[in-house]
Amino acid sequence: MYRYGEFDTAFLAARNAQFRAQVARRISGALSEDEFKPLRLMNGVYLQLHAYMLRVAIPYGTLNSAQMHMLAHLAERWDRGYGHFTTRQNIQFNWPALEDIPDMLDALATVGMHAIQTSGNTIRNITADHFAGASADEIADPRPVAELIRQWSTDHPEFQFLPRKFKIAITGSPTDRAVTRTHDIGLRMVLENGQPGFEVVVGGGLGRTPVVGKVLRPFLPQADLLPYLEAIVAVYNHLGRRDNKYKARIKITVNETGLDTIRSMVEAEFALRRPHFSGTDQQILADIRAQFAPPQLARKSSAPFAAAYQGNPVFRAWADTNLHPHRDADHAIVTISLKAHGQTPGDATAQQMRAMADLAQRFGYDELRISHEQNVILPHVHRADLPALHAELRAHGLATANIGLLSDIIACPGMDYCALATARSIPVAQDIALHFQQLGLEQEIGALKIKISGCINACGHHHVGHIGILGLDRAGVENYQITLGGDGSETTSLGDRAGPGFAAEALIPALERLLRAYLALRRDQDEPFLAAYRRLGAAPFKEALYGTDTGEKGHANAA
Repeated sequence: MYRYGEFDTAFLAARNAQFRAQVARRISGALSEDEFKPLRLMNGVYLQLHAYMLRVAIPYGTLNSAQMHMLAHLAERWDRGYGHFTTRQNIQFNWPALEDIPDMLDALATVGMHAIQTSGNTIRNITADHFAGASADEIADPRPVAELIRQWSTDHPEFQFLPRKFKIAITGSPTDRAVTRTHDIGLRMVLENGQPGFEVVVGGGLGRTPVVGKVLRPFLPQADLLPYLEAIVAVYNHLGRRDNKYKARIKITVNETGLDTIRSMVEAEFALRRPHFSGTDQQILADIRAQFAPPQLARKSSAPFAAAYQGNPVFRAWADTNLHPHRDADHAIVTISLKAHGQTPGDATAQQMRAMADLAQRFGYDELRISHEQNVILPHVHRADLPALHAELRAHGLATANIGLLSDIIACPGMDYCALATARSIPVAQDIALHFQQLGLEQEIGALKIKISGCINACGHHHVGHIGILGLDRAGVENYQITLGGDGSETTSLGDRAGPGFAAEALIPALERLLRAYLALRRDQDEPFLAAYRRLGAAPFKEALYGTDTGEKGHANAA
């Protein structure tokens, strides 16, 4: 992974000193909150419902044990003993005192971490496939390219005041685990006649106007990537709406201008900018790639794994759900679930963070990943070490065998923390997970992605959930809309609104009716919910939710 050098260290020290002075001016009253707002946003500081929040960048979701230990230290020293991993592969601390945040940033800098461009109308944290560099289905590791984009975009003088925030995701696999088609720019690594390049998707996004991105270039040579990205963002910076924040994202710009016109403008801008890229970026990329060399994988017998798999049903259940094939057959990719039934999705205590850091050192070649699904990944673990790893995870409450199942829910912080939220998300996720665990249906239901957002901004990605849940305020009462058939994979689709929303107390009974109907309707136990929905259409699932009369079944009348 990329290690900060002297330039990075000096840059962070200067930024942190600058922000420390700005915080002091805010505390003294020399800066009003309105004057302070753009300054704090540049450094990842939000004013949430109850307190300031610090969002720390974890570029493309990759970190080492020392960095995870530092996150645990921040949680314990300056917060309330936990952190929240986000759908952008970052971590949020929800309770820091403003006067402590400069100390937190200085502490982060000692391990090459920061909070720059985790907020504000800039190019945000570059996200990537959380299995990058390890998965058996990968064309190439996308993280060196993601690091190159991070360096290019950080404090880019032209793009610090964009019409709205801007998000880029990249995958190196035909299986899209980075949800690239719902980003402002999505990059998929491809080969054409043996030459590496990218399919470039533009104009995706969720929020109040969900849009699946469109292909701008089916193949862009690798050497052209930075000038082409610069051309796209420059065109958006010029055309993007600044008069209405709800129409400011590039998805609206593409829709209002037309894809063909956008493509012509980008190509013209690219022709102007390309000559200014002399190849230095490719030299930098080569240097970066050297830092992402795969670890020297251990060679030993996998017999302990086979014995545990045959003899320990608890271990077998965990292995069946939480392991993914590695490019090396003697290793596995391990997903550590942060979705224990009844717990807050994406939260980890300081103790758990330290445990994961130690386990990465012992068993995982000192590398961890954060997924956009709010879990933690050990990308390289020898199969022989999996039984010992599982035992350690169990001791720390981290061995829940539910990856890809109903309780592996993505949820935003909702009204418990966020000033923008109109409904709760966390308690809903907790109640759903516990309810279906008590029913004993989770394993029978099988693969299912439930995603919950507490407002129309869709930070919980509900539009691309197989079952999406959107919390809204209806005359002061929480109301939950259900969408069906969404998909954030390489076959991206937006969910269909099922009908009127449900009052909070009616939501879980509605979900139970829906999923019992699915169990009755599926061809066999191997047909997952999404496949059944695509085969049968919405009608039988709507009937399960609402009956033949959508005015009944206890749902609230929602517009």
